[in-house]
Amino acid sequence: MKWLLDVARGAVIGLANVIPGVSGGTMMVSMGIYDKLIWCINHLFKKFRECFRILLPYLVGMIAAILVGSFALKKAFADFPLPTNALFIGLILGSLPFILQEMKGEKIGWQGIVAFIVLFALVVGLKLVEADNRAAITLSIGTVLLMILLGAICSAAMVIPGVSGSMILKTLGYYEPVVTEAIPGLVRGLTHGDWTAVLNNVGILLPFLIGIVVGIFGIAKVIEILMRKWKGRTYCGILGMVAASPVVILMDTSIYEGFNAWICIASVVLLAIGLLIASRLGGEKKVS
Repeated sequence: MKWLLDVARGAVIGLANVIPGVSGGTMMVSMGIYDKLIWCINHLFKKFRECFRILLPYLVGMIAAILVGSFALKKAFADFPLPTNALFIGLILGSLPFILQEMKGEKIGWQGIVAFIVLFALVVGLKLVEADNRAAITLSIGTVLLMILLGAICSAAMVIPGVSGSMILKTLGYYEPVVTEAIPGLVRGLTHGDWTAVLNNVGILLPFLIGIVVGIFGIAKVIEILMRKWKGRTYCGILGMVAASPVVILMDTSIYEGFNAWICIASVVLLAIGLLIASRLGGEKKVS
């Protein structure tokens, strides 16, 4: 049962990572597993068996959710944007008690208040500069190097609560080519035996994956140092980014299209479900 719950937690993180405006790091915080996952990433090579055992169910859930989410979420957000977003807002708001619990008894000071304000503004600012553009991808050495760089940038955003890697991809114009085209294209190529499509999409996704791995290890080490030296102030910054996430989601005017009473009711229900899921999946004990 514990293993299945961890798979479910991984699925929530994976779904968050393919949705522009929603942060996988925020979902980690909301479920009380942020410190544990950062610890495992930083100690993976020193304590490989223990860390791999802990990370495996999360990875299984994340991979499955990303593959399914690249298909299903595209339709859910197209047909029911406000209720679908309301579910994730509920998950985000459900994280706040866990963050406040982590901050209890920690030194905050004026630096913590500044960190909250600056990082709240940063997340909202990223949304304000989001561009509705789309880049064209042609397979080449330059594209491979670009995908590695994009993967590293987005993985850092995936780990940092409140910052959406998918939003960064969308801002740069690479969300559709990578998330809603390359991933489904690879799956379709494998299922239909279209090896040309498989090779083209692997040429995009493999370097992107390499960049993600490099970025995750780099940012996890930085976060571990911040947590060790300035935990209270670091969590103030995290709180600012998490608090900004629902604001960023609601800033997207397209989610209100077709608004009516039923959409409102469905949104409230899914918001409550999100809060419930956050409370049930949260509260994990830390690894020490």
